[in-house]
Amino acid sequence: MRTLALAKAFTLIEPGPVVLVTTYDGRKPNIMTISWTMVMDFTPAFAIATGAWNHSFGALRKQRECVIAIPTVDLLDTVVGIGTCSGSDTDKFARFGLTAVPGKFVKAPLIKECLANIECKVADVIDRYGIVVLKAIVAHIDPERRERRRIHAVGDGTFIVDGRKLDRRSMMASKLPSGV
Repeated sequence: MRTLALAKAFTLIEPGPVVLVTTYDGRKPNIMTISWTMVMDFTPAFAIATGAWNHSFGALRKQRECVIAIPTVDLLDTVVGIGTCSGSDTDKFARFGLTAVPGKFVKAPLIKECLANIECKVADVIDRYGIVVLKAIVAHIDPERRERRRIHAVGDGTFIVDGRKLDRRSMMASKLPSGV
């Protein structure tokens, strides 16, 4: 083995999948790309890492709600494009041809073109680490969507796409919550 620069260590365990997070600031919706996500438990609770450098962060703090939209590999260029421009001067729904769908419980919109959308409320913000803890309220999935492969960021401008699914449900049955 050889030593890897510590500044690159995060590329070894970069989580996934890459998600799009929609917010609504009281005037207009916005979308940000987030590659640092975490499932916290089966309740479901999630965490995303973001901060004041993202235009949407103010809306997250103020409105205390968002939608986590799960894009698939066919949207990779859109996902990257969303992450490389600012909602302060760009209507990302219009620029990237995405369809905003009203949420059932939050003012932030769902993204029709995504495989799934999860409406969330902000449970906590841990400023020191830029972590936003989210509590899911309702999840939506498009069962008709043919493309289902999700995108995982490596952190260096490259991505890995989900591949073949390996089934070990019977081996893990004692650890899975009922209904999963």
